[in-house]
Amino acid sequence: MAGPSGEAQTPDGSRWHTAGVDAAFDALGSGEDGLSSREARARLESYGPNEIRATRRVSGWRILAAQFQNVLIVILLAATGLSFFLGHSTESVVIAVIVLFAVALGFVQEFRAERAIEALRELAAPVATVVRDGREGPVPTRDLVPGDVVLLHPGDRVPADARMVESANLMVDEAPLTGESLPVAKHAEPLADADLAVADRTNIVHAGTAVTHGRGRAVVVTTGMRTEFGRIAQLLEGVEAGRTPLQKNLDRVGAVLARAALAIVLVIVVLGLLRGQPWLEMLLFGIALAVAVVPEALPAVVTISLAIGVQRMARRHALIRRLPAVETLGSTSVICSDKTGTLTRNEMTVRRVWAAGRTWEVGGSGYEPAGDYSVDGAAAAPSPELTALLAAAVLASDARLQQSPDGWRITGDPTEGALVVAAAKAGLDRESLEASAPRTQEIPFTSETKRMTTLHVAQGRTTALTKGAPEAVLGDCTGLRTGEGVVPLDEATRERVAEVARAFAADALRVLAVAERPDAALATARHGMTLLGLAGMIDPPRPEARAAIEVCERAGIRPVMITGDHPVTAAAVARELGLLRHGRVVVGAELDAMDDARLIEEVPSIDVYARVSPAHKLRVVSALQAREHIVAMTGDGVNDAPALKKADIGVAMGQTGTDVTKEAADMTLTDDNFASIVAAVEEGRGVYDNIKKYLMYLLSANIGEVGLMVGAVLAGLPLPLSAVQILYVNLATDGLPALALAVDPPEGDLMARHPRHPRTGIFTRPVITLMAAGGAWSTAVNLGLFAWVLSTGRGLREAMGMVFVSLVLIEFLKAYNFRSDRHSVFDRPFANRWLNLALLWEAALLCAIIYLPVLQGPFGTFGLSVTDWLVVVGLSASLVPVLELVKWMVRRGWLGDPDSPAPGGSHA
Repeated sequence: MAGPSGEAQTPDGSRWHTAGVDAAFDALGSGEDGLSSREARARLESYGPNEIRATRRVSGWRILAAQFQNVLIVILLAATGLSFFLGHSTESVVIAVIVLFAVALGFVQEFRAERAIEALRELAAPVATVVRDGREGPVPTRDLVPGDVVLLHPGDRVPADARMVESANLMVDEAPLTGESLPVAKHAEPLADADLAVADRTNIVHAGTAVTHGRGRAVVVTTGMRTEFGRIAQLLEGVEAGRTPLQKNLDRVGAVLARAALAIVLVIVVLGLLRGQPWLEMLLFGIALAVAVVPEALPAVVTISLAIGVQRMARRHALIRRLPAVETLGSTSVICSDKTGTLTRNEMTVRRVWAAGRTWEVGGSGYEPAGDYSVDGAAAAPSPELTALLAAAVLASDARLQQSPDGWRITGDPTEGALVVAAAKAGLDRESLEASAPRTQEIPFTSETKRMTTLHVAQGRTTALTKGAPEAVLGDCTGLRTGEGVVPLDEATRERVAEVARAFAADALRVLAVAERPDAALATARHGMTLLGLAGMIDPPRPEARAAIEVCERAGIRPVMITGDHPVTAAAVARELGLLRHGRVVVGAELDAMDDARLIEEVPSIDVYARVSPAHKLRVVSALQAREHIVAMTGDGVNDAPALKKADIGVAMGQTGTDVTKEAADMTLTDDNFASIVAAVEEGRGVYDNIKKYLMYLLSANIGEVGLMVGAVLAGLPLPLSAVQILYVNLATDGLPALALAVDPPEGDLMARHPRHPRTGIFTRPVITLMAAGGAWSTAVNLGLFAWVLSTGRGLREAMGMVFVSLVLIEFLKAYNFRSDRHSVFDRPFANRWLNLALLWEAALLCAIIYLPVLQGPFGTFGLSVTDWLVVVGLSASLVPVLELVKWMVRRGWLGDPDSPAPGGSHA
């Protein structure tokens, strides 16, 4: 037997859908009896095993080593050593634990991400039924080769990409690959169009999809990495997940603080030596001040903020796999969402019924049997003609409506389920209908006839009931049921019915015709029928999805639909959701005609992408990222995995998603609901805000400390703080109050702001101004206090003690003031109860340090008098109006946009 031609294993399957069965057999060197065992072994040597394989593997050691390339991690390790050297062993242990936790977390996240390919491999069936040497038998799936003839039965997973040779009502669930929500009928006839999308190749079955109905035979055309699943695996491996905006920002912060710490050590030591101070004393003092500059608690604050965000998101149906993804969600400027099940309910619903010349609108959505019938906007009781149509549709269906603790659900075909629910809304019960007209025979649906016919006996007469595609049913109808009885179906009436069907279809409704024939037999059941009417159905949008899209609009986030569905259906759902702002729908073939540069140029004006492939989704995400957007991408099928991994935030569907998708994603939705993505974005923004609050608070405190020390040295004054006092202030500001800011409640206008520009760090002009103002005022107040106390002749110890207390009180006030970089401190000042408790505890510690003799010596303090307290508290409180003035300027826009919106505005 001749081997297959070289085209057998080309990546696009050589357009096997255009070839006839005999031509396919000839090209593959095969036939009805399959390959010989000898030929199959030879081809296995040539083509390799039929399996998804990883072309590159990253070792666990390399992933672990990469965690130590973070600048902040290196700084904190150095801080651990310095703290231990200075005798602060407890602090050094805490820092070390924080560092190791951050490293372990990053390692686990990246190691799990490598599991995406493994999950893809697990979709392959272990054994296939194959014809070899003219005999049927089981063969390991990995041993399949092009030219093998495979047999397909209900429940089988398709083992390789194959051209249909024979089909008997074969239906295949291709949702994991194409996103199609309904099983696809497969046939053996060649298709004329050579450039069909994968979802439209109805004579090809693809590896990893599942047979739901019927049986068939197919000849394998591609195996392993050359199948559609294999191509997805290659795309998945080629995608590099980028660093999150938070990771980039913290890297920059770490680098700046490292340079600042080194500069401080050099400046303080050099100036001290020039003034004749002992070099060892100055070195230790410089190191203490450098340690104070480094935010040892930053990883803890970030981790706590993210972990709390994870908990809040879980309560809102979003599970996070990678902690940094929480913050990235807050930066999201575009959400690319699948249609079925995310923007829609994934529950087919009858929306419109035409019977006896009248069009009835059907209320309600989903499988809950609640909703009214109306005509021209006015509620109307179902007519006898409408009731007859609905009863016939139910009896000619197999689906059943059931109520469970989780709500109403359908067992059986979703299309039939929609008809059963529509009948229930009209008061028709399936059990009662079947009892009055039991089914005796049936002619099942086939892809050739496009209809299903059942025979029922009632009152001694046999009636045939049919439902199916209008073009198939209408041709066999000779009458039409009206309010006056059955009238002949002439050409004019037939065209009027066809026009109604086209109008339904133009609104993206899937249309079924329902007909009957009284006094029927099995041989005559499908001829001479009476048309009862038409039913139009759709998978309706989720009510909460429209509200979520409106929230996106206010928040400057652009929602985009990316689906494998038909463009007419996609456009209709998008229009109903208010998602068609520009009115532009693009299909996969149009994307193929665009090069990358043109797609980047066109992407701002495209609202809906339909009939797209995995490569198309990947290109769309890349084009949006090229325009500097932070992109969230949803998906449930294997076809979505590469785009999910490429996106800044990959969002998998928890109910319908495959393991491959979940492994490639950063977040999983437990309710598959678009509104949950928007809720997660809100939580992400809150997390980012809290991290920003902490950094503002900490760095403004550090500016005040460093400014005080450098100012005193430049003014020729003694050092106003000891090393122990500096470390205590650092611990007091970097401890419980900072951690309390990590759980600060979100601000009320969180979702009324634009997303941040991805290149904009935490330190915008308003933030820098606020930190600098707080730090500068703290420096001026404490330096003036120090000089004043010294001028009164009270001595250095009293001057240092009062400055120490003043500095700590200023940090307490900053903790409240930096709860927002724009809103007044008097706006819900005590809303953060954890901050209230933290500062009460710190205040108690401060009093102990001031008044307990055992602590006065080590900390250089003394018992303050009432006058001393009045002076210290008064000077500390002067900070509040200064910061309020800066925030007022921020709100007026005098310091620039505090949000730094995405490029080109909210919908660029």
